[in-house]
Order: sequence, then C-alpha cells, then structure tokens
Amino acid sequence: MIRYTLNCDKGHTFESWFANSAAYDKQAKRALIACPVCNSAKVEKAIMAPRLGRSETADEPPAPTPAPAPAAPSPVAMMSPVEHELRKKLKELREHIVKNADYVGPRFSEQARKIHYGEVEHRSIYGEATPEEAEELHEEGIAFAPLPVLPDEFN
Repeated sequence: MIRYTLNCDKGHTFESWFANSAAYDKQAKRALIACPVCNSAKVEKAIMAPRLGRSETADEPPAPTPAPAPAAPSPVAMMSPVEHELRKKLKELREHIVKNADYVGPRFSEQARKIHYGEVEHRSIYGEATPEEAEELHEEGIAFAPLPVLPDEFN
C-alpha cells in the first residue's frame, strides 16, 4: 500500500491510499479519484519530500508522525441483476460517446454554445465543464448530460 497526498484543482489537499503507484495512475487517468471536499475529479499528487534516513541525537527526540486523515466514505451498493444490466448500459453509452464524439476538453461550454447557436455545424462533443459553466448552459437551455464514469473492477 502507498499513501499519496493529493491536491484538487480547487486547492483542497487530502490523502488517499492505493495498492501501488500503478493503481493510482490508472484511477487518476480515468478520473476515478475525487476530492472529498468539492468532489472535483481533477486531482494530482502533491509534491512529496523523500524521507531520508538520519540518526537521531540524544538531545533531539524523533519527530512525531502525523495521524493519517480519516478516509472519506464512498458510496456503495449491492446490485440486483437489473441494476447490473443498467450499469452495463451506462458503460456502453460512455464507450459509444468516447468512440464517436469529438473530445473538446475544458472548452466544452464554449463549443456547446457555438453548436447550440448555430455558429458551427452540429456534432457530438464531450469534455469538462465546471459546475458554474454547467449551470449557465442549463439556464441558456443548452441540452447536455453528465458522462457516466464507472470503475471496471466489479463488472
């Protein structure tokens, strides 16, 4: 197990445990790690100083080890066969969108407006939007939906 200190794009700092560094990389790449304060999936590892071995002197007590931050509870569920089928359909929807739509990244709101107002030809797009941008799009009557993200561990 490895513990990383993480920062979200809103400036919150939190810690999380992973089986190994590859597990962190896989989850981060798929945006499966979320800030427990604001739920942002844009997280990255904080700069960490290596722990170097040194001898303690008799006059200097060892530095206290900080207590680990309590892990934020995660939503969990026991699913029926019907719910497993719905989960499968959500996964298929995501795969279809990623395969067939244009990724516009953080320019999603801008591109969605251009499409909605006829400034560019209509096409399917996906990307990221802040909660504020999503609210503005909704208020303008621009149709969009969250893109489902599901972990693969429990197919």
